[in-house]
Amino acid sequence: MPRLSSDPNLSVCPNYADEAFADTRLQLTNENMTEAQAVAVLRNIWQAQNIAAKNQWQAQVEADRERQENLERLNDEEQERQEQEHLDEEEASRKEDKKKNKHKYSAIPQLDVPIKPVILPSPYAIRKLDKGDYVELWYFTNDGLDDAKLKSSVNEDAMIMATLAGGNTAWVSAASTRNAAAVVDDENLTFENFCQACPRIIDAM
Repeated sequence: MPRLSSDPNLSVCPNYADEAFADTRLQLTNENMTEAQAVAVLRNIWQAQNIAAKNQWQAQVEADRERQENLERLNDEEQERQEQEHLDEEEASRKEDKKKNKHKYSAIPQLDVPIKPVILPSPYAIRKLDKGDYVELWYFTNDGLDDAKLKSSVNEDAMIMATLAGGNTAWVSAASTRNAAAVVDDENLTFENFCQACPRIIDAM
């Protein structure tokens, strides 16, 4: 059945009594049917055809609506499938990246912000503490820490010739040597320097 292009509910029955339909009425008029009866017959035929067209139009509208709903459902399903596929790809990529770069996903410990300054004595003093040897308190005074800070600017790879305890000489790291002339013996420290050094050397130990 051909598809209707217009809504038959909007159609209006023609006036078959009009002069324009004279030939049509004449074809129906005979000794058994008057012209008025021919007009009624034509109107009845049009109404029957219009009712059939209305039924076809209603079925056509419902079919179009169902087709549109199915199309929208398919589009929604396709969009959901593509979104899920994209999420799956991202998850697979994240897992692969996590496997290759575990350090990027390491948990960050919840540590408090340090409220005390970091004490960095000279490498010489640290080495002595690590060995359990005696080390002068001067290295933990303000003057000793300033000296260590100054030496920290020296290239760690720089080497100097130093005289060892036995009198022999050897190349040693410039950053690990001490300035013996600047070091103050414990018994010669001022009370202020002593108070500076004691808590710092205890923390370092």
